[in-house]
Amino acid sequence: MTHNLPQLGDDILSWKLMDIERLEVEKRKGPSKPGPYEAVVAPQWNGLCGSDMHIYLTALLGEERMKEPFVLGHEASGIVVQVGEEVRGLKVGDRVALEPGEGCGRCGDCKKGAYNHCDSMRFAAADGLDGTLQGLYKLPADLCYKLPDNLSLEEGALMEPLAVAVNAVINIANLPHAANVVVFGAGPVGLLTMSAAKALGARRIVAIDVQQQRLDFAKSYVASDIFVASRMEKGESKEVYSQRHAEDIKRSLGITDRGIESVDVVIDCSAAEVCMQTGMWLLRRKGTYVQVGCGPLYVNLPMRVIADREITVKGCFRYGPGVYPMAIDLVSRGLIDLKPLITHKYGWEDAVKAFETTKAGKGEDGKMAIKVMSE
Repeated sequence: MTHNLPQLGDDILSWKLMDIERLEVEKRKGPSKPGPYEAVVAPQWNGLCGSDMHIYLTALLGEERMKEPFVLGHEASGIVVQVGEEVRGLKVGDRVALEPGEGCGRCGDCKKGAYNHCDSMRFAAADGLDGTLQGLYKLPADLCYKLPDNLSLEEGALMEPLAVAVNAVINIANLPHAANVVVFGAGPVGLLTMSAAKALGARRIVAIDVQQQRLDFAKSYVASDIFVASRMEKGESKEVYSQRHAEDIKRSLGITDRGIESVDVVIDCSAAEVCMQTGMWLLRRKGTYVQVGCGPLYVNLPMRVIADREITVKGCFRYGPGVYPMAIDLVSRGLIDLKPLITHKYGWEDAVKAFETTKAGKGEDGKMAIKVMSE
């Protein structure tokens, strides 16, 4: 299965970000021989996500400008080309989804199973580390997850954002039985969060966004109900708007403050302050709010509502142990369908077009871009 793939010792090609919106192909030496517990994979497909686009459009890594060019990409699948001598359960030719973050395995966070919070985390295309838009990529073999025969490599590349969604629903929200769930933001992560909630037993899923087209897709894909965000009135503050917005949603969709039609879980994938505020006004007493979208450092929240209703507010950062296998299993068993999300695919030579399509929100074909893939 590894014929025509780059091999160790070969020079490889990579797409390197040189500056704002400037990608160039670089030919360079491939990775060194894998260590005893490592694997070398030839990435086959990369999904482009919001963090890739933020770096592409700003050249910023967090709050700081990138110091030198590096390779983007972290939503990836590939084919194993070499494994270390101590690796078990993984062989050359296996098709795998790549988990792009390597914890140290020794710190307190890693040892208690919270390796996503490791202070020494090495994450693809973060903090200047090269990502997966290259011919070969080396990583610990235990971060390579074999794909069942009924999953494509394109679907395998989407296990990374799906892992974020699954983690938010099962580990952070602790989704209760037959829950009513509201998701703000009908972009790729929001849609995946809705699909994970449905697969894991949600009773009702409400999608809220500013774009009707995205909501129409959400409705056809997985959402029980949709709501186009209300417009702010002239001179209206965010605080007043958010309370009115929540009342508009409840009145339109028959959501109640208590009982079977009340909202158990709100998951925000929009990172908009007014969505956060609205979400907390929507929740029933003792409901759970989860923040997935990464937005402003500081926001105003209705603290009295949080206190009076005893709302649980949680953050969600990436994913941890067992999440990738669960994500793969949910797709393999047909409980989540990733295929409709893949709207545009580009060959290796057209990586710039892939980024530009994601930036524009639609392809040259005029169709809305949800998840754009680069080969």
